[in-house]
Amino acid sequence: MHKHPVPAVDAIIAIEDGIVLIERRFPPYGWALPGGFVEWGETVEAAVRREVREETGLELDQLKLFGVYSDPDRDPRRHTISVVFTAVGIGIPRAGDDAGEIAIVSPRAPGRTLAFDHNQILADYLESGNDEIR
Repeated sequence: MHKHPVPAVDAIIAIEDGIVLIERRFPPYGWALPGGFVEWGETVEAAVRREVREETGLELDQLKLFGVYSDPDRDPRRHTISVVFTAVGIGIPRAGDDAGEIAIVSPRAPGRTLAFDHNQILADYLESGNDEIR
């Protein structure tokens, strides 16, 4: 049996004057961009919309592909490949599902160390000039 990476999605969501972070309720703990695993038969676009809705209660507008992150060590649980999107959040953010808490932070100074490779994703986001997506 061959081993294969697991597909995942993450979202950089602009809302109010910042972006949305969630505090993970389950290991690995820490703050992260909203996201999760792609389910069987689901597109990555549908997966990111579902995960964001479950974790934050937000709908997504202006969904755009940002990048793909595939370092085998990006997730301590297993080799994952994350398709990362940018979007504008619609609604009132509230923590749900895997999210213990939610925060709106400046992408330039989130004030916390992020889980996985999400610090690198945010650095790439700022370097790309995409922090003005609204």
